[in-house]
Amino acid sequence: MNHYCYYNSPTGTLTLQANAQGLLGVWFETQHTQPENLGLLNKQQPILIQARVQLEEYFRGEREYFTLPVAATGTVFQQQVWSALATIPFGKTWCYQELANAIGNPNAVRAVGLANSKNPISIIIPCHRVIGKNGKLTGYAGGVERKQALLEHEGVILS
Repeated sequence: MNHYCYYNSPTGTLTLQANAQGLLGVWFETQHTQPENLGLLNKQQPILIQARVQLEEYFRGEREYFTLPVAATGTVFQQQVWSALATIPFGKTWCYQELANAIGNPNAVRAVGLANSKNPISIIIPCHRVIGKNGKLTGYAGGVERKQALLEHEGVILS
């Protein structure tokens, strides 16, 4: 059974979804990639409670890494990319080439970009830390202004 709740972050309202195994999704209200049926509205589901606590700590500057069980579904390739995203340190950015290198597939830059864009767990799987090779901000499902705000929150100085 899937459960969901809302979290009001400094960057906008987030919808959080989880099941007993882990977090399924974290979406900004402007994202159109969340499922139509989120399940039951339940602020007391244990993983959703943990997610809200850890997001609070992150936005207060007290947390750099998330320690939540993740149960997002995707292809094997997407899962590889999302796992690599989770290793990008707080306050650092990678370009898509670095992400492709991290999964051992340096020729898959475009595919890595697509998998990055399909990441269902915003902030917690930090796809906002991936920028263009030229150091410029590239697309972000939550909006480029949110991406910039998240990177600035982490102390990233953008050119």
